[in-house]
Amino acid sequence: MMKTLSSGNCTLSVPAKNSYRMVVLGASRVGKSSIVSRFLNGRFEDQYTPTIEDFHRKVYNIRGDMYQLDILDTSGNHPFPAMRRLSILTGDVFILVFSLDNRESFDEVKRLQKQILEVKSCLKNKTKEAGELPMVICGNKNDHGELCRQVPTTEAELLVSGDENCAYFEVSAKKNTNVDEMFYVLFSMAKLPHEMSPALHRKISVQYGDAFHPRPFCMRRIKEVDAYGMVSPFARRPSVNSDLKYIKAKVLREGQARERDKCTIQ
Repeated sequence: MMKTLSSGNCTLSVPAKNSYRMVVLGASRVGKSSIVSRFLNGRFEDQYTPTIEDFHRKVYNIRGDMYQLDILDTSGNHPFPAMRRLSILTGDVFILVFSLDNRESFDEVKRLQKQILEVKSCLKNKTKEAGELPMVICGNKNDHGELCRQVPTTEAELLVSGDENCAYFEVSAKKNTNVDEMFYVLFSMAKLPHEMSPALHRKISVQYGDAFHPRPFCMRRIKEVDAYGMVSPFARRPSVNSDLKYIKAKVLREGQARERDKCTIQ
């Protein structure tokens, strides 16, 4: 199963098996969107804007193979519990964010981790899948210093102890501390190419999407030398109906390939 994305005169085909969704969860004002911004464009925004739910898509050409990563940046208020559950069901990799200077946000991450494990366990039982659940717990704002800290490192590390598919990082989205390392480990746990990490691929804009074009010389050069990543500027979140159909297909085992909505890049 292939998904087609278009960029100018360039048609991109992403195998459905190479399509993944990353879900970012946590309380309000902990820096979820700032971490996503660092991942997508290497920037940090000082002004805080509450997130309802933001959806982003990044497409990669890594040694000639196409990958698609959808990023779901969720609301910290969780006004619709059913939507949060659906986000968890459709997620492939997870980032749980709390603020090191906010004890309540850490307690929220503990609740979220428990909910993810329960929801995914229920889905695995119905689909008979044996896949791992890559997850990173992220203590943000470590630039605030020890005097502001409310969550000891040793306590946070207990959440990931004994689970090789779960890791803990203390980061600063503002100072860009440990952010690249955190994504590198997350993609390694998910058995995805390391080049999907922000620092390990060449970032190009949609105007230069021809770098993704499967021309023999271009593809040969990419396979040998480089990896490219391109953010889709007009990506829209798949509908709730699409997500529900995807989950239903998994439960009924209607095909083994991942099914994701296609995205048009213009």
